Amino acid sequence: MTDVTILYDSIRWEEKSLLEAGKKKNINIQMVDCKKLALDLEKEPEDYGVVIQRCVSYYRNLHATAALEGLGVKVINCLNTGVFAGNKLFTHMLLKKFGVPTPDATVAFSKDAALETLETNGYPRVIKPTVGSWGRLISKLNDKESAEGIIESRETMYPIYQIHYLEEFVKRPPRDIRAIMVGDKIVAAIYRNSEHWKTNMSLGGTAEPCKVTQEMEEMCIKAKNAVQGDIVGV
Repeated sequence: MTDVTILYDSIRWEEKSLLEAGKKKNINIQMVDCKKLALDLEKEPEDYGVVIQRCVSYYRNLHATAALEGLGVKVINCLNTGVFAGNKLFTHMLLKKFGVPTPDATVAFSKDAALETLETNGYPRVIKPTVGSWGRLISKLNDKESAEGIIESRETMYPIYQIHYLEEFVKRPPRDIRAIMVGDKIVAAIYRNSEHWKTNMSLGGTAEPCKVTQEMEEMCIKAKNAVQGDIVGV
């Protein structure tokens, strides 16, 4: 009998560590490569136990979770979390609803509307795709000329990139904080340091331990609850 299935599309050190930790706890874990998975939506599913969703591909992750949940399989994180946390606009609205401070933002649905709101709100602003990760296609708009060029290029891309999410540029020390929540507890927190205004580790940021405070924990619990998550990064 399978206790836990780790569903993945790329094996990284995290998946290896989960497998090793499971073995130490005598948890029966199976690894399933989502790229080789075909789910018959008309039949009872195999014995997956609880599925830990680890697919890097957002859309593979989302659709595999939807199919498994529809077949009655428990998935962590659930479909709602994937939908909400995978979209910056959806996340922004939920964080506001749950009282989590967030940078001011505007969403515009055309080039002209985006440029008009930029003139109203002023520069600099940060433009982000509503769906995406690792700092990709996030740009700082310093003036009208740069905004016109970047937004015009987005208008030729896939429709999701034609939703222009415009966020205030936050002046802060050359670092930010990433905390990992499991349930209602922060199990790890780091400072992400970078001389660049983007601190993503994938773009060369460096990590150092961050001391967890009560304020951080309270804020992270609200954020986790906002997206209905079990295990989340905040």
